[in-house]
Amino acid sequence: MQTFNMGIQEFIQQQILHLAWLSAMTCLFISPAVSADQIKPIVIGQFSNGNLNGWSPEKFTGETEYRLINLEGFSVLRADSRQSASGLVKKQRIDLNKTPYLNWRWRIENRLKTDNEGKKADDDYAARVYVLVSGGLAFWRTRAVNYVWSYSQKKDVVWPNAYAGNNVQMLALRDRGDSLNHWYQEKRNIKADLEKLFGGAIDYVDAVAIMTDSDNTKGRAVAYYGDMFFSVD
Repeated sequence: MQTFNMGIQEFIQQQILHLAWLSAMTCLFISPAVSADQIKPIVIGQFSNGNLNGWSPEKFTGETEYRLINLEGFSVLRADSRQSASGLVKKQRIDLNKTPYLNWRWRIENRLKTDNEGKKADDDYAARVYVLVSGGLAFWRTRAVNYVWSYSQKKDVVWPNAYAGNNVQMLALRDRGDSLNHWYQEKRNIKADLEKLFGGAIDYVDAVAIMTDSDNTKGRAVAYYGDMFFSVD
């Protein structure tokens, strides 16, 4: 019995030593939790560096011209729509629990005069920024918030897209009271906006898009977009 007890004690000591070794190795190879101030911004559009990498065209009616130009000493993206509707899309999965805020700046040269942007005939905007949540194979579950430079709606008004219905919500971030040819810096909590608009927890977005369109109103619109990035706050 004594020999048996000694064997058990040795076995327990060995297991304790083994567990201690595993614990030490875990500390060495598992990095500590990353604090908010250590999370770097995730750049979506680096237009100031003359960079359009990862952005692909999405055409609907005609083709809006998108090109990088130098404006007031900075490289920015210029959009020129002449009775056209096409955009640029950047597909990139973003964890909103880490970087919920989307930052960008934009300006417009002219307004598109519309009576009711909730109708298909008036569904044109001098500038807009989409944020999309993919429904995967269940495409009908794809949702998007569309931040627009509105003419007929006042700031902060929300309405369903004239073509896509409730799955795409329009939010007037700027209206006709805002100045032309003036840069506006934007910061939106995308996670908060999406959850407020669609309900439930939304942890990821899958793409960001920009579009300047004037096909329905048969007009012309010129806008400029600056760098875009997601951040912690």
